Amino acid sequence: MSETNPANLTVLVVEDDDDSRYLMRLELEQLGYLISEAENGVKGVEIALRDHPDIILMDLTLPEMDGLEATARIRADAEMRNVPIIAVTAHQESDWREEAKASGFDAYVTKPI
Repeated sequence: MSETNPANLTVLVVEDDDDSRYLMRLELEQLGYLISEAENGVKGVEIALRDHPDIILMDLTLPEMDGLEATARIRADAEMRNVPIIAVTAHQESDWREEAKASGFDAYVTKPI
């Protein structure tokens, strides 16, 4: 079984909490990933459509546009349909998981990570 080399893979972290965003960036950079960041859903969509990251980590509760809407907008772009988008959220309720799946998320991770 071969390991994926994170070198040159870009992760977009869309998270409004500065501390959480910092910790995710720190951990991912130590693993070798290149990181871009957005502090709200509008900026997350803008960066995703402009830069085409390899992976997106998206909070669900964001200012200006929530993670569900942001993910749906990213998925509407043909070039972004296969990019893994992972919900990273404090919401553990099953209705949030169902909404996330319907919006186009590939996985769901609850905080703290």
